Amino acid sequence: MAQTATLSAAIRQSTGKGAARSLRRQGKVPGVIYGHGRAAEPVVVDTLALTKMLIGVSAATTIVDVAIEGRPGVRALIREIQRDALRPGDIIHLDLYEIRADEAITLEVPVRLIGVPDGVRNFGGVLDHSLRELEIEVLPADIPEHIDLDVTALTIGHSLFVRDIKPEKFTVLNDPDTPICTVVAPRAEEAPVAAPEEVAIAEPELIRKPKAEAEGEGEADKKA
Repeated sequence: MAQTATLSAAIRQSTGKGAARSLRRQGKVPGVIYGHGRAAEPVVVDTLALTKMLIGVSAATTIVDVAIEGRPGVRALIREIQRDALRPGDIIHLDLYEIRADEAITLEVPVRLIGVPDGVRNFGGVLDHSLRELEIEVLPADIPEHIDLDVTALTIGHSLFVRDIKPEKFTVLNDPDTPICTVVAPRAEEAPVAAPEEVAIAEPELIRKPKAEAEGEGEADKKA
């Protein structure tokens, strides 16, 4: 069952970067709501109300009942939350996508692995969770908060694939042969690399000539 939340919004009268900065200084978040061929409608929401709404919910899979200035609520999904690059806690823009109860939508849902694999518990393996979200097509009322996958039977070298998921109320759009998780063997401990032996720095070799040759040169010098 999909999570739900409520949010109040107002029509945004002015657009552009300057107007958006002004709204943020007033504790507001500029946004837009679109979908079903309607023209995108600029809106503004209270920053504090939006922040509180997002606590404890999965933004990507939560249906938001948006009340716009007293009009009947618009049911929407959050398509994008833009945050300040320097202050990630600050929301600077919100995209809402209107949905209809009888129309399937496409969205990404997180995959949650349940249990400890046999290969990890008994043989020291490591669980590699490679695909953390699945793209699905589903009616709004049937949106799952997450997709659970039991991994307790996995042994070392074995994987669970997209094809192993048995959906009841949604269609998985990912390639069936994509691995979701794998239990890999523990890495063998590498033997410590021996420190290379110190290489003695050889002193420059002093080349000495044989005594007889040296004496001969001495005699030659006297004659010269």
